Amino acid sequence: MVVEQIYTGCLAQGAYYIESEGEAAVIDPLREVHPYIERASKSGARIKYVFETHYHADFVSGHVDLSKKTGAKIVLGPVLIEPGYDAYIAKDGEEFQLGKVKIRLIHTPGHTMESSCYLLIDENGKETALFTGDTLFIGDVGRPDLAQKVVEDLTPEKLASHLYDSIHKKILPLPDHLIVYPAHGAGSPCGKKMSKETSDTLGNQKKTNYALDPKLTREQFIAKLLEGLTPPPGYFPANVLMNVKGYESIDNVFEKAKRALDPKEFEIVATETRPVILDTRSADDFAKGHVPNSINIGLDGSFAIWVGTLIPDVTTPLLLVCDQGREEEAITRLARVGFDNVVGYLKGGIEAWKNAGFEIDTVEQVTAEELAELYAKEDINIVDVRKNSEYNSEHVVEAMVAPLDYINDSMKLLNPEKKYYVHCAGGYRSMAFISILKSRGYDKLVNVIGGFKAMKETGKFRVTDYVCPTTEL
Repeated sequence: MVVEQIYTGCLAQGAYYIESEGEAAVIDPLREVHPYIERASKSGARIKYVFETHYHADFVSGHVDLSKKTGAKIVLGPVLIEPGYDAYIAKDGEEFQLGKVKIRLIHTPGHTMESSCYLLIDENGKETALFTGDTLFIGDVGRPDLAQKVVEDLTPEKLASHLYDSIHKKILPLPDHLIVYPAHGAGSPCGKKMSKETSDTLGNQKKTNYALDPKLTREQFIAKLLEGLTPPPGYFPANVLMNVKGYESIDNVFEKAKRALDPKEFEIVATETRPVILDTRSADDFAKGHVPNSINIGLDGSFAIWVGTLIPDVTTPLLLVCDQGREEEAITRLARVGFDNVVGYLKGGIEAWKNAGFEIDTVEQVTAEELAELYAKEDINIVDVRKNSEYNSEHVVEAMVAPLDYINDSMKLLNPEKKYYVHCAGGYRSMAFISILKSRGYDKLVNVIGGFKAMKETGKFRVTDYVCPTTEL
């Protein structure tokens, strides 16, 4: 028996490959399915099943393409909404033979109503691992507020109550030695307190995971789950619908997107289709020179999650500016979250744009030391674009919080006629914030290189955990 976790850090997502006696199953695959096909081919195995733990909101699963390419059967737990593709709807407790092992579906509604876990039973009949999807994370459980936009009467309170029953009746009775393999880890927007660890024993989770405390009443459990929830990223409902109804093959998405445009063609497409010009390079490279009105969300970060948060309409046409050789990576990571409308990319990158004589724009930057000198001499406007929770934990006394997560509200706090020094934790989010506002006419924003970490290391800024009321600067 083989069990492999295939973890994708930028999405904080775990897919799983299970193999026994030449038969394989994949749980919660990403949209690009060739790695799973290649893995099975390496062992001479046949992919028999694609198990989905639920209709995912944060990414487009590869279940449809993987089934079409391999003949594998898609398996879902009991559903309220019938899928728009061939799938087997399993019953609670139903078992599936895979070589010499068995996989038992355990219906665990709460994160969503169809949410299910998969219990792996080895060749000797021993229960060995539990693949929990978004029902149970390491340190947390799935948020109960993502399904009501698809099924209107499913309130977060109702889903949290269902999850309480699933935890107490289905999860807690299972043996402590089971290895828990969740669908996500820290960095995913699908939970609040997820650990960086991507697996653990169920016994340890019973001791350390607040949501598995058997002494919690239903009311206490619901209150804890709903406490501090922030609105989910805007692209989630579209991803759910794609996972329910099916989607265009990623092969077709690639064929349309891999359109290399020279600078003149790029300008024509930008003028005719009015796309978002998405620059995926580093913040520093973007600052030194970029296509005017482009926005910066770097590939070397939580790229797909931030694209989905900042450009919530997945049908938006996108023109890409990438480091040469990374165009396919960008297209893949966009397709993972349902952005299938890439209309091309700049052939030769920003250097080709410059060499062709087209206009470039820049972003002013300062180091933390340079900012500290200004901070000591005069009143300056500092804007912190980290999450509210990060700001509340620790921030520069005079800084105003304007989270990138809610940029349409945050931008209203700034006066386009004033100068602001913008920082996040390390520089990734602040450049995204600046680039978006710059494209909307805010021309006096300065990026703080190295962000709050670098500012704090200077020892020259007053730092506090006191939460100041948000006011316009």
